[in-house]
Amino acid sequence: MTTVRSSFDAAIEEIFERVPGYVDTAAVGLPTRAGAAALHRRHAEWREGRTEPVSFDPEVERSRQAYARIVGSASAEVAIVSQVSAVTGVVAASLDEGAVVLAAEEDFTSVLFPFMARPDLELRLVPLAGILDEITPDVDLVAVSAVQSSSGIVTDLDRLSQASQESGVRTYVDLTQGAGWIDAGASRFDVTACHGYKWLCSPRGAGFMTVNQSGSEWVRPLTPGWYSGEKPWESIYGPPLRLAADARRFDLSPAWFSYSAAAPTLEALADLGTGQIRERSLGLANAFRESVGISASNSPIVSVSLPEGVDLAARGVAASSRAGRARLSWYVYNTEDDVERAAEAVRGD
Repeated sequence: MTTVRSSFDAAIEEIFERVPGYVDTAAVGLPTRAGAAALHRRHAEWREGRTEPVSFDPEVERSRQAYARIVGSASAEVAIVSQVSAVTGVVAASLDEGAVVLAAEEDFTSVLFPFMARPDLELRLVPLAGILDEITPDVDLVAVSAVQSSSGIVTDLDRLSQASQESGVRTYVDLTQGAGWIDAGASRFDVTACHGYKWLCSPRGAGFMTVNQSGSEWVRPLTPGWYSGEKPWESIYGPPLRLAADARRFDLSPAWFSYSAAAPTLEALADLGTGQIRERSLGLANAFRESVGISASNSPIVSVSLPEGVDLAARGVAASSRAGRARLSWYVYNTEDDVERAAEAVRGD
């Protein structure tokens, strides 16, 4: 690859501290400099007895607003959560008895298990490759990941949205492996969920849920707490139930330190823009694919079989093992040097 330094390169170097050979963002994203500094500052306050709970609220709201920019949603449609499975659980529990749920049989279990835990639902598990063809008027909800964790296969979200609208089918999409580099258009879907510790480079505990107008008509706030109130600091004791009018009624009490780091991180990613992030990430991923003899793809996640005896970690490459294959995931902080190092390691050179 030809190295051309641009303002985008300069911005990446300012935002991130590079870690040579790290191609494992699909497992854990690297922190931004500002995010790590914010976390360090908050930990110092904690150690020194200076933590003020109310001071975290602006960082939570900054995170909410920046996330909305990243996934194409209104901030009023964004709730803060801690786990994808918690969102799936709310969606599953909001469905009527006997509802038909269509899902991909190879999907991540946080998308599947809550539906499986309700035996009174009809769960139709089909191969991912054919799930969009199975969206028919007799289905009540289609639940699927925007990008598959193990393989990196990208769901055609435009087609998902169109087919669902034409058939009158509700939608639930897990954006965890895509938010940051895909054009999610989250407002098209009834409900989406995302954990931020991968492509959004935030600490574990900073997650998000979006609920559009259609979703707000049937998804129930089944886990409300004080932070779900219209004025959280005025809803910490006693009745009546006084939930926020917008998606904040689905808020879970925030993991304070996580959102302190998430706020500057998400703002930086939103400023970079998903278009530039996607172009850089896919460019690196496809350069790696070419180097190891794999066809180009529309995903920065690459799943490969390793030659016998090849140990990526021993060769200075940080990646994951998923479904019996090595999974390498490429993001904006990676470089051409990472491509060369990883390709040599995978080939066993």
